[in-house]
Amino acid sequence: MKTVTFEDIKTNEEIKTYISAADKALSELGYTEHSFAHVTRCAEGASSILRRLGYDKRECELAQIAGYIHDIGNIINRIDHAQSGAVMAFRILDKLGMDPSETARIICAIGNHDESTGVAVSAISAALILADKSDVRRSRVRNSDIASFDIHDRVNYAVEKSNLELDTQHNVITLFLEIDTTISSVMDYFEIFLKRMLLCRKAAEYLGLKFRLNINGLSML
Repeated sequence: MKTVTFEDIKTNEEIKTYISAADKALSELGYTEHSFAHVTRCAEGASSILRRLGYDKRECELAQIAGYIHDIGNIINRIDHAQSGAVMAFRILDKLGMDPSETARIICAIGNHDESTGVAVSAISAALILADKSDVRRSRVRNSDIASFDIHDRVNYAVEKSNLELDTQHNVITLFLEIDTTISSVMDYFEIFLKRMLLCRKAAEYLGLKFRLNINGLSML
């Protein structure tokens, strides 16, 4: 079996095509950015979390790979995109010759990253959930007409600063947000993202951590 590296994944033309096409499909549906900026942040975030918790180099790289390809299922449909993405990832990784035990860990994480059906069932899946759900930022909003924003646009556009911080000394991981409340209220944020934040809490618990949400200097969760 071949050792498939993150560089192999990042430079793979087939994967590039699926990421671009999936983001284009979501753009047509009015969703926020899910292209290379998002998947790169997820890849780096998931890998960083495991590295700082002492996981071995290869496990961190598998998390990085999972983060990079976790959203390719959106090319099929937004509904159940985690599951369809896992099937697509299996085909790609199998064709590349990845060891089945490593492929299994990646597709398991991809298939469990969405808040509607996902569960933190492994370290990789937990790290992916935390990295994915914490990517809330103004630059993900495509709509340039503020007057026509829906609640998803408002909530993302209102976030002026977002930072996921891991305190290994106290076993706490905190999502710090600075929100412009003239654009979106804190309650709007909870309406849209509460389910995601609860999934983050469970993911953190899987990794032996406590999850905290801090908005404008106030602890909210």
